[in-house]
Amino acid sequence: MTNTATTHAGDKQMLAKAETLIEALPYFQRYAGRSFVVKYGGHAMGDPEAAQDFAEDIVLLKAVGINPVVVHGGGPQIGAMLKKLGVESQFVDGLRVTDKQTAEIAEMVLSGAINKELVGWIAQAGGKAIGISGKDGGLVRAEKVTRTVKDPDSQIEQIVDLGFVGEPKEVDTTVLKTVSDAGMIPIIAPIASDGEGHTYNINADTMAGAIAAALGAARLFLLTDVPGVLDKQGNLQTDLKPADIARMRADGTISGGMIPKLETCVAAVEAGCEAAVVLDGRVPHAMLLEFFTSRGAGTLISA
Repeated sequence: MTNTATTHAGDKQMLAKAETLIEALPYFQRYAGRSFVVKYGGHAMGDPEAAQDFAEDIVLLKAVGINPVVVHGGGPQIGAMLKKLGVESQFVDGLRVTDKQTAEIAEMVLSGAINKELVGWIAQAGGKAIGISGKDGGLVRAEKVTRTVKDPDSQIEQIVDLGFVGEPKEVDTTVLKTVSDAGMIPIIAPIASDGEGHTYNINADTMAGAIAAALGAARLFLLTDVPGVLDKQGNLQTDLKPADIARMRADGTISGGMIPKLETCVAAVEAGCEAAVVLDGRVPHAMLLEFFTSRGAGTLISA
């Protein structure tokens, strides 16, 4: 004999699922054929369950007609490999000074181990991915990063040589469009060359922002280990404009590692990306909650 209460509960669950799909429908329709660039890093990279959730989200985006492009980081993994090999690292303002040996190890870790692991997670979730770096298909041409630091005693600015640390100078999206049009998902390691045979390690946030701008992406998602941008009382700021960010930076509300992330977001939206979102990668399916529900999650930055 069928339990009426159980059947009723099951019907309610199915109805809730149907309502979620209906809520998401306008977003599917609006963004079909558009690109989403996702910077994947932080906590999610070290947690198999979080990695599985992430891969499922990316495969779902592809299934509903959106073209996801993933750019991944790997700083902790590079650090671990350098330590294992007995190579010491120096840092200037949070950036690793990268000599030739370090650059080779970084490329091995980023384009090899991490990149192919992500391709595997996507395959396990039922998608097809291709792992590439900025070198492939002329995707990104790099130029050497220069940084200046102030001497604490004299306050004189000095140029610091960070070695083989670069930033995107030019982006050619042809290879990304080719891969996406073939029904596959590009997974990009933040490595590129300068056209003269020099290989550079590029900050993954910066790489993702440059690619999002070049694609005219509908969204740039930066997955982090924080809920988003918080005010001085610790409240999440859900929507910000570049002027808001400048004000919050000037009064000290935004500081530390959030500054370069938001600089990346502002640069991307001012150069052609529709909007950027800083999200907590520790929250299961945070990207889908942000995009496909009216509630949203994280902080959205638009011009």
